[in-house]
This record gives sequence, C-alpha cells and structure tokens, in this order.
Amino acid sequence: MVWIVDRGESEQARVKIATDALWVEQTLRFQLSIHEDLLVRLALEPPGDDVRTVVDPRVKLHIATNPEVQSVIWYDGGGRIAHALPGNGSPQDHRLVELLREGGARATRPVYGDVTEDGLVVIALPLTGSEGVVSATISIPILLERHVPWWIAEQYGVRVVTAAEDTVAARQKLEPAVGNPQHAISFDPPLRGMLLQITAYDTPAAFRSALLLGTIAALATFAILSLLVVYTNARRRRRAELRLRGETAFRQAMEESLTVGLRAKDNEGRILYVNSAFCNLVGWKAEEIVGRLPPMPYWDPSRVGEAEERQKRLTANGAFSPSFETRFRHRSGREIDVQVYEAPLIDASGVHRGWMGSVIDITEAKNATRRARAQDEAMARTGRLVTLGEMASTLAHELNQPLSAISSYATGMLNLLDRDDFDAGLFRGVTEKLAQQAARAGFVIQRVQDLARKREPHFSEIQIDQVIRETIALLAADAREHRVKIVADMEPARSVAADTILLEQLLINLIRNGMEAMADRRTGDTLTIKLLERGDNAIIEIADQGAGIDPDVENRLFEAFASTKAQGLGMGLAICRSIVELHGGHLSFRYGENRGTVFVVQLPLAQREKRAMGEVR
Repeated sequence: MVWIVDRGESEQARVKIATDALWVEQTLRFQLSIHEDLLVRLALEPPGDDVRTVVDPRVKLHIATNPEVQSVIWYDGGGRIAHALPGNGSPQDHRLVELLREGGARATRPVYGDVTEDGLVVIALPLTGSEGVVSATISIPILLERHVPWWIAEQYGVRVVTAAEDTVAARQKLEPAVGNPQHAISFDPPLRGMLLQITAYDTPAAFRSALLLGTIAALATFAILSLLVVYTNARRRRRAELRLRGETAFRQAMEESLTVGLRAKDNEGRILYVNSAFCNLVGWKAEEIVGRLPPMPYWDPSRVGEAEERQKRLTANGAFSPSFETRFRHRSGREIDVQVYEAPLIDASGVHRGWMGSVIDITEAKNATRRARAQDEAMARTGRLVTLGEMASTLAHELNQPLSAISSYATGMLNLLDRDDFDAGLFRGVTEKLAQQAARAGFVIQRVQDLARKREPHFSEIQIDQVIRETIALLAADAREHRVKIVADMEPARSVAADTILLEQLLINLIRNGMEAMADRRTGDTLTIKLLERGDNAIIEIADQGAGIDPDVENRLFEAFASTKAQGLGMGLAICRSIVELHGGHLSFRYGENRGTVFVVQLPLAQREKRAMGEVR
C-alpha cells in the first residue's frame, strides 16, 4: 500500500505539472491568437488617411490593454516604414518583412520571426490589395508576466527556453533546485525553436513520508476512507460545475460585448447561434432566425442564388476557411455591405459539424472609399484647369503660329490662282502645308479640351513613350518661354494600363514644376526625361537643374497645400501622387547629382497592372 501511495503521489505530481503546463501553453497561445487576429483585421483595412483615423485609435487601445505588444508598424511596397505606433523607434525584423513582401505566395495568417535574446518576436502579415506589410512586436517576458496566473507562479517557475535550454523569458519567484519535477512543451509554432518549461519549487514527499502517511491512514482512517472519497468526488464535481458555469458566463459576456456579428450554422445551413451584434446588424431577433434553414430573411433578394450556391460549395468542399463580401438587407429594408469570414466548427471528437461566421459591417467603409475617389477626381480636374490657366499665354502663342501660317498659305493660294502661269504642283504643296498647320492647331485644341473635360478615368494599354513625346510637344512653347531644353532619353518599354489624359496631366505638372524651378536659380538649361524598365515596372525620371527642394517642406512635399512657390496653391504634387496611386504605382523624389531634383514615377507594366485596376474598381 505504501509503495502504491508513493507511486500514486509521483504520478499525480507528474500529471498535475503536465496539466498545468498545457493550461499555461493554451493561455499563451490564446493571447497570441488575439494579437494575430488584430494583424489580420489591419491587413484587410484599405489604405488611406480616412481609414487611419479609425484604425489608429483601435490599435492604440489594443496596445494600452495588452502591454506585451510593443509596437505595430506598417511597411510600404518598398520595405520602408509607412506608419508606426507608438513610434518609428520600435524593434523591427526587416528580414521577415522582406521575405513576406518578396514571397510569391500570400500568407493568410501572421508569420512569426525569430525570437531575440531579450525576448522580442516580430509577427507580420502582407497587406491585402498592396505590396505592403503590417507587423507587431511582442515582448515574451511581459506576456509571461501578465498572462501566467499567480497561482501557477506560486507553485512553478515558468520559462521560455531554446533547444539548448538558454532562457529567453521567465516568470519565477526563486530558482528551482536541480532535479525538481519539470515539464517542457514545444512552443514551435508559433515561436520557432522555443520550448515552454515549468519547474516545481518543491520536490515530492520522500518514501518515509509516504510510509508514515500510509501507516497513519491504515490505522486511523480506514473506516471513513470510502466516505471521504465520495465527499471528495462530490466537491470536485461541484467545483468543476461552478467553473464550467463561470467560464460559460464569461464566454457569453465576451461574445455579447463584441461589435462583430457572430453566426453559427450546421452543414445544411441551419442557424445554430447568433450574438446580439448580429441581431442588431440585420434587425431580426435571435429566436426568429435560430433554427431556420436557407433562404434567410436577411439575404438580399437579388443575391439569393449566389448565397445558395456558396452554401453548396461549403458543404461540398468540407472544412476550410473562406472569406467573402456580400450584401444583407436589414429588416427595415436598408441594404448593408458586409465582410464574412467562415471558420469550420469542429467538435471534441474532431468531427466537422458546421461553420462559425464573423460578420463585419463595411457599408460606411465602402461609402468612404467612394467619396474619397470622387474627391480625388474633382481635385485632379481642378488641377488640370489650374494648369491650363497657367499655360493660357503659351497655348495662345502655340495657336498663333499655325493660324498665322494658315493665313499666309491662304493668301499665297489666292495669288497662285490669279497668276496666268498657274502651277498645279506648287498649289498642291501649299495646300498640303496649310492642312498640316490646321491639323497642328486642331491637335492643340483637342489636348486642351481633353484636359478640361470632366470625365471618368478610362484605363487601357498605352505606349508610355508615345505619351511622353506628345506631352513634350504640347509643352514646347512653354519650354522656349522658360529658356529650357527638354531632352528625352527613353529605353524601349512594354505598355502600361493607364488613363492617357491623367498620365498627361501627371507629366505636365512634373515637367512644368521642373521648368519653373529652373526659372531663377539654375545650374544648367536642360530638363531630362528618362524612361526605364526595371522588372515589372516602368520608371519615368524627370530631372531638373534648379535649386532643389527646400528642407522645410521636404517631409510634406506631397501633402495638399504644401508649396515651394510664392503664389502656388500646393495642390500639384498632391494631385500627381493621387494619379500615380490610382494607377497602382509610386511617386518619390531624390536630389540630383549636381543639385536640382529628380522626380521618380514608378508604374506597373500592363500584365501586373490588370490585377491592380480590378482591385481599385
């Protein structure tokens, strides 16, 4: 009996420490999954300042309530920091960001980097709809300090160690003695090459203690042993029931506090559960829709067939996690755009029982995107009109030349008709020259009309070198007025998917800015336009020989109302940036070799741009 008691205590201690280790592991994994879910939501947010005003407070609140999150950083398509909270001085993992940004396959869940010596790990996820990446830096020591409960810390030392048992992070009151019971669990994934190790502070009772306990128990408590076992089991069951009720109430309160609608359904599409956020979203009470089979009353009548086909695919394809956008109809008749994330419902036996869907209302976000696009188009048209106003005198001069030539040729033709020795060949040559000057005047007028007309962007495959040549021809008179020589150095490049008028407006603004920068202080009289092809992108470089960019406006050069001109409105470069981003490209600048400024326009080539235009629309 003593041997059995001793073995039983040892086994119980081993089982207990293993159970506690598993509990700690699941708790830490659950907390990390919360941070992963934050990155997934941030990756789905469309880029833009309007969205940032909504996202930043949410991220700041998450960091405030979870101090283990050291920072959240957004990287642009070039791997540079586009935005960071709380600041740019936070730890970064550029290798992980570059790997995600350059990788062919797009990750759907955050990817973990290597854990540093001071216990920091970076998790990152590519941004949906762009080449950027969003990342978060997690402190493992703070994670242990906040999420390992006190009753675990009172019994065990908890450490995260490498395979060589080098401690990365720890929470322990004292150093456990060598040989004390311990249990280690692999923490890879998510933390690559890491182990979660807990070690008991106290050793199990020795054999003599077990012998004494066994003797006393045999002599004094044998008569009441059976009752004690029954009582212990009853108390244990009661505690388990209370704990189960508490956890159920906690989970229900947590689900009801969410602003995201939750909806569970079985494999036939029957509604099993909805939370209050979902009911508020569609305007139906839980008891009215729980237990119903498709079609659902909140489906948009015009999309019933689409929803039924989607349910068939879910049933046929088994357990996978689809995400899609659709439209619901509120009980009042109001239409709602929603983003739905479906996850398989797996029971304790591992059987797929149905689907749990998270439903997010994106109506206002889509409306905001449409309003922002309309505002950008209005700003672009205003910029074209301002540019035309500034070019009015040079355009008038450009038209005077062909019109004067037409008048001269017409007078010459009349003189030829009055002559007795009428020369038909000479008359034909004069007529052809007159037609050329008329076509030249018509070209100038047509370009002015195209720039001034209000129109929707029309994307088509165009030869970018041809657009550059036509723009240079249109600005020839302006260049003569500014005493600037425009030199084009263009490599052969494939076509790009672009709107010709918007692209001309972009080039006119950048070329005119360069000529105006060379008006007063210049180091030369040449403005160079280069066309290169690098990988999947066409690169346009416009280099002037002016005085360069004022350092006071360098950091806000592309913002609205930021101008280096005394009479400038500060809208030209902001419009240029909007046009380039509408085409899925990137606008930047750098200092020239001999002072001056080089503006760099990067546009995706046609094959890559087709996908980007589909996403923009």
